[in-house]
Amino acid sequence: MSLRSNRVAEQMKKELGDIITRKIKDPRVGFITVTDVAVTGDLQQATVYITSLGNDRERAEALKALEKASGFIRTEIGSRIRLRRTPEIFFEFDSAIAYGNKIDALLRSLHEEK
Repeated sequence: MSLRSNRVAEQMKKELGDIITRKIKDPRVGFITVTDVAVTGDLQQATVYITSLGNDRERAEALKALEKASGFIRTEIGSRIRLRRTPEIFFEFDSAIAYGNKIDALLRSLHEEK
């Protein structure tokens, strides 16, 4: 990514965290954390990586709620960040944290065996 797209991604990450926690009133959106935002070089699309507490069904419901509110979120981002075009927003779960927890558990089990 270019320097500008990195700056836009960091600003979007900050603003998305505020929008999701304060503006969205959907009860399906519980404790969601924005872990990363990846913006394309032309600033047309943004992939938002999130994590959430709960089981798989609750996570899927939270993702549906965010996708449903993506138009509202995009409007809020457009009013907070000065861009010629507001990027189209896609949400995905960040599997890196779950993978890291799995690796950590495996390493702990190996350490306990010694």
